[in-house]
Amino acid sequence: MWTTENRTRYDRSELRYPSDLTDDEWALIEPLIPPAKRGGGKRSVDMRAVVNGLMYVLSTGCQWRAIPKDLAARSTVHDYFDLWDYDGTLERIHHTLYVACRERVGREVSPTVAIIDSQSVKGAEKGGVRFDPPGYDAGKKIRGKKRHILVDTQGLLMHALVHPADIQDRDGGVLVMATLFGLYPFLLKLFADGGYQGPTFQDGLRKVCRTITVEIVRRSDQAKGFVVLPKRWIVERTIGWLNRCRRLAKDWECKSRKGRAFVLLASIRLMTRKLCQKTL
Repeated sequence: MWTTENRTRYDRSELRYPSDLTDDEWALIEPLIPPAKRGGGKRSVDMRAVVNGLMYVLSTGCQWRAIPKDLAARSTVHDYFDLWDYDGTLERIHHTLYVACRERVGREVSPTVAIIDSQSVKGAEKGGVRFDPPGYDAGKKIRGKKRHILVDTQGLLMHALVHPADIQDRDGGVLVMATLFGLYPFLLKLFADGGYQGPTFQDGLRKVCRTITVEIVRRSDQAKGFVVLPKRWIVERTIGWLNRCRRLAKDWECKSRKGRAFVLLASIRLMTRKLCQKTL
């Protein structure tokens, strides 16, 4: 929470760019970056400059060609981003930091409760071939993509998918749960909103995750204005956290997997800063 007392905890004015990693944050990320391939010359690229370049694009939402000259070359930053998304490096970094965040507060690595929700994001004007076309969300009146996220009770991202906005929550939710691939074996309960009620989601979840039960948290018909709903506020807060990264303000990516990679990168940014805070 932004107050006068704790504002200094978030002060990054001493860095070259506010998006740059501090020494403590880089100490968390550096061991998780894969080494250079065998053979040939030694790696000459400054990997910290590459990660800082990625964080700059994520935080500011700028074009790749607008990366400042004092960071790594834009082609280098983009190629490493593409490589780390392809070979699973971002997934491994994210999971390692997730485990560290859970252990820091005395929680088991695999949570037993999770909350699921989606966010429809307006698509931006894009050039080139559209490998993953957008869809139209008739409920939100938005043409673009939909980010489906699964979080724990701390609000930490567990899993995410990006798909066309015309896919209903009940169908996209099954895709999210089906692609966990046993990552959280002790997950027993799932909280969701009214978009996941009905037999479609229940039957699909039963096929992919038989041990998980669903509880639908409904908004009262008499409620007016903003109302804090049990458990659902956690995932809404996480969406707010991720949206602090301006690259996620719209769907800028031609490929859905690239959009998902930026969501993972935003979560990595969040967890590194949490782990480096002196107080919980």
